[in-house]
Amino acid sequence: MFNNWNINIVDYEYLEPNWLWLLVLLPVIYFLFIKLERSKSVDVYFTTTSEGQESISSLWIKGLRKVFQFSFLLFFALVVFALAKPFNWEAKTATNEDFENGIDIVIALDVSISMYAKDFVPNRLEASKMVAKDFIDSRKTDRIGLVVYAGEAFTACPSTLDHEVLKDQLEKVDSEHIDNGTAIGTGLGTAVSRLRNDSIPSKVIILLTDGSNNSGTITPEIATELAVAKDVRVYTIGVGTNGEALSPVMTPFGIRFENVQVEIDEETLMKIADATGGKYFRATDNEALKSIYKEIEQLETSKIKSNSFKVAKPSNPEPFLKWALIVLILTVFSKLILFRNEE
Repeated sequence: MFNNWNINIVDYEYLEPNWLWLLVLLPVIYFLFIKLERSKSVDVYFTTTSEGQESISSLWIKGLRKVFQFSFLLFFALVVFALAKPFNWEAKTATNEDFENGIDIVIALDVSISMYAKDFVPNRLEASKMVAKDFIDSRKTDRIGLVVYAGEAFTACPSTLDHEVLKDQLEKVDSEHIDNGTAIGTGLGTAVSRLRNDSIPSKVIILLTDGSNNSGTITPEIATELAVAKDVRVYTIGVGTNGEALSPVMTPFGIRFENVQVEIDEETLMKIADATGGKYFRATDNEALKSIYKEIEQLETSKIKSNSFKVAKPSNPEPFLKWALIVLILTVFSKLILFRNEE
């Protein structure tokens, strides 16, 4: 839950920052306070006995006056910050019931045998897993699922906010129990079908592959149409170095590693991304893959904020107004109890 008592101004952004220009009036108001004090014909009288008055030094009385002056200045500043409509996106958290600021994401991961190529460290598949885990950790308010595909596709983890379960499932996936091949269309189609019907408007698929479509029952074109119909953005990632890579090759004597030309159907991946409003990326090493996920994270964070601004103003002036009211009440009642002003 958002901390409704937090008035640390550096934690906020402001929808109407022009109100903050009123803060330049603080020195002017303070100067007026001083001028008003000097114009008074008498001092402030305590409502206690004359002996009690004499026991208190004039220095202490002046100190109390300063405290009240600064209290009113603080009240003014708090009201100004409230008028500027402060908000803090990062302070919001999500639950299963409060999910309006999150995204539905499905990661569609190619686990074909070619993903064991060693142009990434330790190989493409393990590098993809590690970077995906970091991405999952950064999307705390998002419901994320996992689809894996090679010659066929299946759901390794339904969309969930329990990211620890998701990461456990991600760690277990490999190419041992799935038909070999690269069914990009089937992988994408399965990912689209896993986006729940109760999903919020922001729906995203991150599809990662190191090859071209050569199997499966759904073509990439049909799967793209399904994504467009369901208003799903698809970010596609082609994984593999430029040129040749040390890759596993099936032989009559088992699997052996040979230098093989990297062939990624970038044209198809670009078409999928363009048609759905996503973006295509090419990752040639571990660092490039990390950068791609970070860019996707930033793009989707920006879209969340943009969409939420259209739905409702997320300003939260309550903390500033609450503290302003407390300061005002304490100041007024303290003056009423301690002093009575006489002209």
